[in-house]
Amino acid sequence: MYKILLVEDNEMNRDMLSRRLKRKGYEIIIAVDGGEGIEKAISEKPDLILMDMSLPVLDGWEATKQLKSKDETKSTPIIALTAHAMAGDHQKAINAGCDDYDTKPIELPRLLGKIESFLH
Repeated sequence: MYKILLVEDNEMNRDMLSRRLKRKGYEIIIAVDGGEGIEKAISEKPDLILMDMSLPVLDGWEATKQLKSKDETKSTPIIALTAHAMAGDHQKAINAGCDDYDTKPIELPRLLGKIESFLH
């Protein structure tokens, strides 16, 4: 079973996405801010990270940069999740170290395709 770390501060988004991913057979670990996301990425060693970019404490941009600079987490794929679908945001996510990017509201089939491309 693949383990996914979901870093999301919005409770409704977190619950909906985690339930849907669990039904697809993934083990889900939750973090509610970027700092907790870094801690859980190191301690739980997920196969993939879904990173909301607008987070309290430490935002997703900075959390991603820190994860990609650490030997133990630099190879873990990170998919940015953001409601900010502005021109340039995709490139900004890639520049921060994200391996891919998806917009909110989440379209599950599209996101699953991205997740599966990294895990299989």
